[in-house]
Amino acid sequence: MREFVRGAPWWTEDGRAMRADPADRARLPGDTWERAGLPAGVRLEFTARGVSAVEITYTASPSSAADSYRDAPPVFTLLAGEAATDTPASPGKHRTLLQLPSPDGEFTLHLPEALRPVLHGVHPVSGTLTPAAPQPRWLVYGDSIAEGWSVSRPHLAWPARAGRALGVETVNLGYAGAARGELASAEQLAALDADLITLAFGTNCWSRTPHSAGLLYETTRAFLALVRRGHPEVPLLVVSPVVRPDAETTPNALGATLRDLRTAVERAALDAGADLLPGGELLDAKHLVDGVHPGDEGHELLAKAVAAAQAP
Repeated sequence: MREFVRGAPWWTEDGRAMRADPADRARLPGDTWERAGLPAGVRLEFTARGVSAVEITYTASPSSAADSYRDAPPVFTLLAGEAATDTPASPGKHRTLLQLPSPDGEFTLHLPEALRPVLHGVHPVSGTLTPAAPQPRWLVYGDSIAEGWSVSRPHLAWPARAGRALGVETVNLGYAGAARGELASAEQLAALDADLITLAFGTNCWSRTPHSAGLLYETTRAFLALVRRGHPEVPLLVVSPVVRPDAETTPNALGATLRDLRTAVERAALDAGADLLPGGELLDAKHLVDGVHPGDEGHELLAKAVAAAQAP
């Protein structure tokens, strides 16, 4: 079954896809580890020949208290190109039949992420399924925006959208409420195979764990240095924080505004020789659904900007 799965760099012993290394759990902050258990961006990709439907066997958990606030409903979303079909999912162990829109073609199946499903089997009702061809691997590290917290469906998060546009295997390492440039995460990225890397963090360094501009500059430089140890030649793009109206000119507990922190990230990226996509002008306040997170339209704009900047 795992041969169909994309975007899952690690697995637990009981078969759960993870977005952080279980062997390195002790070094990770608790909020990073908690979000790593959410299969953001994890999906099945396969080619069907003469297949009318696909049977999925899975066990799902109730949504966590945090994920109950997410807008995306618990559904499997089947993509044929950009055409999407939803099939409801629920906690418990289930056998679900997904009808294909055509018997032949290439398909992507995104998971009901908030239910953190464990997949037990994937079988065609008729015909044959083969795993999708391997693609270049793109690692995306970031916070809740990269995780896709506020999109209506997981496949609409900017890393997923941009990955389809670039023709790469996106590995979403976005951690809602976390992603403050923890060096353990940098070393985990450095240890993974990668053909492209994008880093998009800094917003949670304004309030959740306050940073000064100087601290975030040094943190970003250190994070980039560790990633570069594992990937000295891989194209590396840094996206600085997008607009957040309540934080732009408001000092945090250490006296830094989000504008100060954005400048620190951008200066660190340029000093380290990374490619830079300034995030402050990519979105307007109207693209934010809650003053912090962009909705589907905002994610589409981010995806287009990142894909253009990241394209080889």
